[in-house]
Amino acid sequence: MAGIGSIGSPGSEGELLDVFDEPEQRLRPRNLEPQRHLSPWRVSLGVLIVLALVGGGVFGFQQWQSAQALTPYKPWFAGYVDVTATPAFAFEQMGATPERDAVLSFIVSSAQSPCTPSWGSDYTLTQADQSLDLDRRIARLQQQGGSVAVSFGGQANKELAVGCTDPTQLLAAYKSVVDRYKIDTIDLDLEGTSLTDSAAGARRAEAIAKLQQERRAAGQDLAVWVTLPVTPQGLDVSGTNAVAQLLSKGVDLAGVNAMTMDYGSSLVAGQSMVQGSESALIQTQRQLGILYQRAGVHLNQATLWRKIGATPMIGQNDDTDEVFTMADAKTLDQFALSKGIGRMSMWSANRDVTCGSNYVDVKVVSDSCSGVDQHGKTFSGILSGGFNGRLSLSAGLITKSDATSAKQTPDNPATSPYQIWKPNGAYLEGTKVVWHHNVYQAKWWTQGDVPDDPVLNSWQTPWQLIGPVLPGEKPIKQATLPAGTYPDWSGTGVYNTGQRVLFKGVPYQAKWWNQGQSPAAAASDPDDSPWTPLTQAQINAVENGSPAPAAAASAATPAATPTPSGSPTPSSTPSPSVTPSPSVTPSPSVTPAPSATPNP
Repeated sequence: MAGIGSIGSPGSEGELLDVFDEPEQRLRPRNLEPQRHLSPWRVSLGVLIVLALVGGGVFGFQQWQSAQALTPYKPWFAGYVDVTATPAFAFEQMGATPERDAVLSFIVSSAQSPCTPSWGSDYTLTQADQSLDLDRRIARLQQQGGSVAVSFGGQANKELAVGCTDPTQLLAAYKSVVDRYKIDTIDLDLEGTSLTDSAAGARRAEAIAKLQQERRAAGQDLAVWVTLPVTPQGLDVSGTNAVAQLLSKGVDLAGVNAMTMDYGSSLVAGQSMVQGSESALIQTQRQLGILYQRAGVHLNQATLWRKIGATPMIGQNDDTDEVFTMADAKTLDQFALSKGIGRMSMWSANRDVTCGSNYVDVKVVSDSCSGVDQHGKTFSGILSGGFNGRLSLSAGLITKSDATSAKQTPDNPATSPYQIWKPNGAYLEGTKVVWHHNVYQAKWWTQGDVPDDPVLNSWQTPWQLIGPVLPGEKPIKQATLPAGTYPDWSGTGVYNTGQRVLFKGVPYQAKWWNQGQSPAAAASDPDDSPWTPLTQAQINAVENGSPAPAAAASAATPAATPTPSGSPTPSSTPSPSVTPSPSVTPSPSVTPAPSATPNP
């Protein structure tokens, strides 16, 4: 980006003008002697040479374009910089570090004029230049080879599309920011009202789509990232709606950046922050694939991961119980690289330092330190590991459908670790199946629910994707327990609810009273069978020393079971009917005796 910018610099422009001015002087005759005329063949030769040079130049340019198109995508790192935070952060000095790209935040509506862009509602673009020397600092970072993107929105204040309802003025507002800072990547950080206001979302999508199309028509790039809050379950409905809205209006999204932070109660018990973040990224990638599919664009897994970004809040999060440690940063970086995500960021570069000894309560989030002891290291140094690309070099990518296989190869039972899913099969919680060469596990009892049904939210499907069937896998035998753990099933035995038996070594539990019904039918007719196989979790519990009561085999015991019918003995409880004795209370009816008073 710095190289391209230098072509338009005043010095180089002057040099280009000189190239055209000087030859004109050379063509002037230096004396009055008659000049020799060129022969026709020499003129023809000169023309051919010129054409060859021009053709070679065009061919070279085409080759350059082709090389650009074929350049493999390299994931990039850029930390967010809070431009208006106090104390001011000297982001221009990042140009002297390996992590020299930055996402400057946040552009929002001016408090006085909703269609006027401002930095944090505190400074208009002109005021930021005058008060913060922002333009010069951006230029200094770019001068050192750094690149900047600008983020619109954020948690506080109003993103431009919320307050600016005039489409023309809204487009002009976005354009003025892109033009002023000469950027080719923007970030839409949608939170709160900016995310939930559907009308604002439609205005934003239309304006961004038009701006992107105008720039591309003029030979300029504009990458658009949308940054959204997530939980370990992925995007919520507002998040998926926002992405769908942008795609439907024709915005070519560079990707979805997940805010892997501030999970609150959405973290499952015992789940760490980094585990929650990994789950959030997996689910967001899955949802993004479905959203593109619904938009008529098929993207393979690698392309979808390239369109995923991660932004943790380093150190102390807003939720006092959540702390993103240096160790978490390393784990997340390794996970991101293993999946091939396209972008890593962090909130924020301002905070990437240990708090000083005079900062009293590190549980209170600071704008200028992380709240954890960083031991002289930086989060940016860890999170940027392996992210060797540059923000500016990824801006020209255009999303296109990936090739799809013409025919789905059927699942092969001989190479599948678990049973192949069947539409008429019934599956208990914890049951694993294979479908379309992937392993799924039932989250609850299910029948007829296709494992790879493209639902946006994980709670809409009873299946959890575990991962692909691996090369060389063979069917896994059903889990068994040692003989004697429970009595072997007997055709003459009588079994009450909850009792357990072994059938060919496989443990089963009775769902209701039964006699003479083999557990073998549980697989083919799980609904009507009185038996259900133990889950792996139950088997593990047994192996760890907590067996359930053994099943009774006495034929007489069932007869005893009807004794419950004797349970009506509680009907003796009607004895309380004696309680009506309180009806004796009507004895007060004797009180009418006073009626005798009328005798007088």
